[in-house]
Amino acid sequence: MFYISEIMNTKPTVFNTELQNLVYTTLDKLEIPFERVDTDEAISMDDCVLINQKMNMKMVKTLFLCNRQQTEFYLFITTAHKSFKSKEFSKALNISRISFTPAELLQEKLGTKIGAATIFSVLLDVKNEIQVVIDEEVISEDFYGCSDGTTTGYMKISTKLIINNFLNYAMHIPTIIQIQ
Repeated sequence: MFYISEIMNTKPTVFNTELQNLVYTTLDKLEIPFERVDTDEAISMDDCVLINQKMNMKMVKTLFLCNRQQTEFYLFITTAHKSFKSKEFSKALNISRISFTPAELLQEKLGTKIGAATIFSVLLDVKNEIQVVIDEEVISEDFYGCSDGTTTGYMKISTKLIINNFLNYAMHIPTIIQIQ
């Protein structure tokens, strides 16, 4: 049976990664309230269904994408039920075709492993090399469900606070697109 802790609104007592520590430090600094759970390792959107039910939210899907030369990077946040279509994404941004970023760059640029990509990784992007792109359907949700930078920690936060407060603080103004 997949383990999910009780819902908490305090930071973990032990951090598994530098990014996870930075996430909770930043939320505390910005006075952004959150709910969180600890879980067994969850790396697919299917694993997130039980977490969604427990926290009464919809987990976002966060994809790390790049151009062929691996010089332009995009953190794309969409809803869990949408399949990713490279052609549609590229057309919406008027850019050349893109693909998934290799695992080693995921760790290097986002500070996470596969399955833990999160909007909070922009805290590590001090050179502003990553463009945040958000599906407009995500913006319409009251709550934003995501990883805390690990595959065992998941959070529920006000979508408005993520978009208006967190991303402004991290100096990553998102591009909002419409995807089918």
